[in-house]
Amino acid sequence: MPERQTIGELLEAARAGLQRLDPTAAHQALLDGALLIDTRSADLRREMGVIPGSVHVPLSVLYWRLDPSSESRDPQLSDLERRVVLICAHGYSSSLAAATLKQLGFAHATDVVGGFEGWASDGLPVEPMPA
Repeated sequence: MPERQTIGELLEAARAGLQRLDPTAAHQALLDGALLIDTRSADLRREMGVIPGSVHVPLSVLYWRLDPSSESRDPQLSDLERRVVLICAHGYSSSLAAATLKQLGFAHATDVVGGFEGWASDGLPVEPMPA
């Protein structure tokens, strides 16, 4: 039986394989054509706002929407060569998800250090969630 890993160890291993972006670099990546995927819940997006130009894909369906081999894929999101930047609330679940996307073949997948909280704290663009 394999030795149990703590969530901290799992997170550390996931991040070791990522070139994580600070919020300013993530904003520039978005401006340069990267796909910025917001995995936060609809409730958090309503409460805190959204990033203009980001795409909402809940974490619960992320892999199925992006994997080109999935019957549930979204063709606009399933380009393995595109830079994919994930953002969650605080930058934890997005690290684990980005590492999983790398395993699925998204060589340029990463996430945002500090998540949406870091993005907003840095004064980067946020707008109310559209009705």
